[in-house]
Amino acid sequence: MGVPRNIYLKMKTLDEARRIVARHFRQRGTRTEEVPVPEAVGRVLAAPVFARLSSPNFHSAAMDGFAVLAANTFGVNEGHPRELGLGTEAYPVNTGHVLPPGTDAVIMIEHVQELDGGRIRIEAPAYPWQHVRRMGEDIVATELLFPRNHVLTAYGVGALLAGGVLAVQVRTRPHVLIVPTGSELVDWRTTALDQMRPGQVVESNAYMLGALVEAAGGRYTRHPLLPDDQGRIQAALKAGVGAYDAVMTVGGSSAGSEDFARAVVAELGEILIHGVAMMPGKPLLVGDVAGTPVFGMPGYPVSAVMAFEQIVRPFLYHLLEQPDREPARVTVETSRKIPSKLGLEEFLRVQLSQVGDRVVAAPLPRGAGSITTLTRADGIVRIPAHVEGIKDGAQVEAELLRPATSLARSLMMVGSHDNTLDILSDQLRAGDSGVQLVSSHVGSMGGLMAIRRGVCHLAGTHLLDTGDGSYNVSYVRRHLAGQDVRLVHLVMRDQGLIVRRGNPLSISGIADLTRPEVRFVNRQSGSGTRILLDYRLQTMGLEATAIQGYRDEEFTHMAVAVAVLSGRADAGLGIRAAARALELDFIPVVTEQYDVVIPGRFFDAEPIQWLLATIRSPEFQRRVEALGGYHTEHCGELIPL
Repeated sequence: MGVPRNIYLKMKTLDEARRIVARHFRQRGTRTEEVPVPEAVGRVLAAPVFARLSSPNFHSAAMDGFAVLAANTFGVNEGHPRELGLGTEAYPVNTGHVLPPGTDAVIMIEHVQELDGGRIRIEAPAYPWQHVRRMGEDIVATELLFPRNHVLTAYGVGALLAGGVLAVQVRTRPHVLIVPTGSELVDWRTTALDQMRPGQVVESNAYMLGALVEAAGGRYTRHPLLPDDQGRIQAALKAGVGAYDAVMTVGGSSAGSEDFARAVVAELGEILIHGVAMMPGKPLLVGDVAGTPVFGMPGYPVSAVMAFEQIVRPFLYHLLEQPDREPARVTVETSRKIPSKLGLEEFLRVQLSQVGDRVVAAPLPRGAGSITTLTRADGIVRIPAHVEGIKDGAQVEAELLRPATSLARSLMMVGSHDNTLDILSDQLRAGDSGVQLVSSHVGSMGGLMAIRRGVCHLAGTHLLDTGDGSYNVSYVRRHLAGQDVRLVHLVMRDQGLIVRRGNPLSISGIADLTRPEVRFVNRQSGSGTRILLDYRLQTMGLEATAIQGYRDEEFTHMAVAVAVLSGRADAGLGIRAAARALELDFIPVVTEQYDVVIPGRFFDAEPIQWLLATIRSPEFQRRVEALGGYHTEHCGELIPL
């Protein structure tokens, strides 16, 4: 028999898991330490802080001018001016100067006429404490400046020092030991990237989780990378408990035969949770070893992040006696139907954009190992465990990962994928416009349908009219009839077959795809590339069923190229730039036209005009041509409809 696998027999709901952790470790807390005030930004005060000095601690001038006793100026007006002697009745002062004894007001220098003989003339009275900062106006000695558990900000530093407080008692930062495990992992500090073997992966989760610990107010120590060895993992865990406020193992918490986190925690202590009904993040393990909480974090990065944010971060805030941070929320409209799995609460990463009077959410890929879905996400939509999915166009709530103000300058682009969109996105961010491009790759027809439904600002399309050989115009006229839209040319690009380097199967054209030894990877139905392939097969009298892999679909040109590079396929139809990026061979088939459709109601808006100016810029066109396989002679031109 093989090594036994872990099974999630008693998986907890997310709410249950949070209650278990809070209840079991409710007595745990942190210690206190004293730190100088300038070093206390971001720290949690462990005791109330009272002012030792008043601020200001003397009456001071709030304007440049002359200090006077206000009573000496009563009755003065333009018809009855009064002269005051310098040094006896009026005293020159600058802003911040101590008021001379016997004065209680300042007359601004602009309202005084200086005379010969050491005298001044005034034509308006002063009132007591005019233009004066009185002693204790801001802070009075002994008053409470901040209560315990206040998180000190940069502004607080100024208030404390002004109040004569030089050091404060703060809660110690929770110290977390992070133990990365996995025989397939390598340490980037000791293994050169060009020396990595197939199957090896750079260990990154420990650093990512460490940064999240620090963002939550803690600090971390990263244990040296460990292989999947139960004895070594157990020794590291045993040494860590007691010395740290918490221990996180990374990887090994799932159900595989080499996932040892559960066995180690069960051997040394008590399993509290193994499996949480959420996606991503289900494999999370929580245990108690000698009173120290141990979190067995999933190995996939998105799962690890979700497990941290939902379970570990609230625990760290509890140690600091802080409430968990509540994210800002906004009501959004889904751009398409989103299925979901019953029984698991799903945290769906989405990109957001303000399109007209609504915020549109475009879902990102769901893979638990796709860390880029977190870096690209603007928000998270939570789908309850009892719901099978979200309908197209449904109104749901999203938790914001970015400021809500940024949504108004996000351009939602739906449609066909092209490598130039990455260049366009980067060029848009090069200036100070604040405009960013959010793209969802659903194929050219999907882009036109999104325009028709009003859920995007622009769509990318390269649809071939098989009747006359033109691109896009006939499709826009047919599917967007009656709508005010503009068609802007982006690029001409070389489309063809992407094959492995050296073309080992000697593929020369579309006809070779029907050879039995050739494995093909296709683009999704509705994409311009798929329409081109089907048209070529029809004109050549070839059957799609004769192509091995015709139904194996990808949504981007780069995904097609990766499939060929990895050996999953021998050929795929895509653009030259994708083949060149991964050093694959390319067999030209056609030079096609890629355009952008923009609704008229958005065309004159500032973000769209920034986008068009970027498209027409020499720098953008130079970078596009450097990708290879692109032609920019008519870049940014309007195409008559």
